[in-house]
Amino acid sequence: MNHNENWFARSLRAAVKIEQGELAATLQSFSFIFTLMASYYILRPIRDAMSSDWSDAELSTLFTATFLFSIVAVSFYGVACSRIRFRRLVPGVYGFFALSFLTFYFASHADTDPGWIRKVFYVWVSVFSLFHVSVFWSYMADVFSRQQAQRLFGFIAAGASIGAIVGPGIAVALAGVAGPRNLVLVSAGFLLVPMMLVGSLESRREQHRGGDPGGSDRRSIGGNPFAGFSLFLKSPYLLGIGLFIFLYTAISTFVYFELKNLLIGVEEANRIAIWAGIDLAVNILAIVTAMFATSRLTMRFGLTATLIVVPLVIVVGLITLAFSPIIAVVVVLQIVRRAGNYAVTRPGREMLFTVVDRESRFKAKSVIDIVVYRGGDAVTAWAFTGLTAGFGIGLGAVAAVGAVIAAAWAGVALYLGRSYDRKTERDAGAAVVALGEQG
Repeated sequence: MNHNENWFARSLRAAVKIEQGELAATLQSFSFIFTLMASYYILRPIRDAMSSDWSDAELSTLFTATFLFSIVAVSFYGVACSRIRFRRLVPGVYGFFALSFLTFYFASHADTDPGWIRKVFYVWVSVFSLFHVSVFWSYMADVFSRQQAQRLFGFIAAGASIGAIVGPGIAVALAGVAGPRNLVLVSAGFLLVPMMLVGSLESRREQHRGGDPGGSDRRSIGGNPFAGFSLFLKSPYLLGIGLFIFLYTAISTFVYFELKNLLIGVEEANRIAIWAGIDLAVNILAIVTAMFATSRLTMRFGLTATLIVVPLVIVVGLITLAFSPIIAVVVVLQIVRRAGNYAVTRPGREMLFTVVDRESRFKAKSVIDIVVYRGGDAVTAWAFTGLTAGFGIGLGAVAAVGAVIAAAWAGVALYLGRSYDRKTERDAGAAVVALGEQG
């Protein structure tokens, strides 16, 4: 025990299972994701409030545009990964997004008919919503080992939940006073903090990964800029992660569209406050789970249990909704789904990337997190539109379809958890053999 630590540091290390020498990097990572999520959750209610101004078909078109633009964005990111020195890559991504939001701020003032700007803004925030998190978790999988990830990722993910409480709290407090345009400026300012934290984390990286004599953290990743797509398509393991995310987006999109339709006719400022209030409820529920339960769940029952628990809960929730298709059940299901994702499913999913190579971790992961995710959004958005507008299917029947999808999601979670365990055992065996040969 380090007797120079204050009571807070000792209590935190004991509660979260942070080992000696990990506290600073863990708290910096916590702060990193906190500011990222605060920035995004200031923008999220602004984006979501716009959705009720458009029909299901119009919104599905925007989801498709987001998917297509995501392919372009990930391709450019692949080029950046191959050519830009790693120490500059991560802060450069966040600096670019901060600059883009400043551009939207000035464009919204300059244009007399901001209708097209609102749609472009909706698409761009949807790209940002996945990009900023994907880059962060790629970086975390590079900073911490898989053993550290099991202990620390749950607590670090709690930083996301706290940021996701602070962000909508700011939106609720300032939406009626400052207006949506000025909230965009506040969001851009939050993005400057992670740019500064990367330098400090980089200086500690050697310590946490057992040394890096080749200096790989300071070089670009190199290789084919578009290798992320081929790496994803050639690996059953990565394809499994992609299917896991695709099925999750199917559930997410169905529930999102239902909530969007319920808010048609509500004034935009009130819609912003309602969406922000849902965000607050979700993240208050998620924070305690992420800080104190996720790591214990993973360490005691394994990654398979961590991945499968939320899909099984959603199966039960959707079956309940099929028999009781009322608004209250929709709201509760949305809160449980999102809180479970943030606190349990997301940290577990990110642990899956600690057993892949570095190129897959950055290039293929962005394809999965962004292109596959937004592709799932686009496909299921049109599916929802077809079921409701085309066939006139009601909420209960849609929920029954969702329950089948959630059951498939649970099956993929089982496959991924077992695959991860096999990879971990194989790597451990290879390490033992290598040590024997050296002896």
